Amino acid sequence: MDFQTAVRTVLQQKYADFNGRAPRSEYWWWVLAYAIVYIVAAIIGSMLGRIGMFLPLLVVLAVIVPTIAVGIRRLHDIDKSGWWLLIGLVPFVGGLILIYFFVQRGTIGPNQFGEDPLPLAIPAA
Repeated sequence: MDFQTAVRTVLQQKYADFNGRAPRSEYWWWVLAYAIVYIVAAIIGSMLGRIGMFLPLLVVLAVIVPTIAVGIRRLHDIDKSGWWLLIGLVPFVGGLILIYFFVQRGTIGPNQFGEDPLPLAIPAA
């Protein structure tokens, strides 16, 4: 999955879809897109002064639902419940545990949350 497809999937097709699975590429491309938009909003907000300090907050509020949804789908891909996302609330350690989960290879083949989102690779002859 490429950058544009991942962002389109998260924002248009699965905005508030907490079911199914998300491959690593979908999750990490979304994180990159979100970081870029947030940084740009923070820079523009700082240039606008007091009125612009709310711009980064608006970005966060606009994408909080799809960000949570793609995080839950990513956890589903490694066969973990979406409730594991709450471990991120534990200071320091929680975020590290989530990063560890998010970089893991998803379950090959179907799991309790659905079919494998990655197509099966056909070995070269």
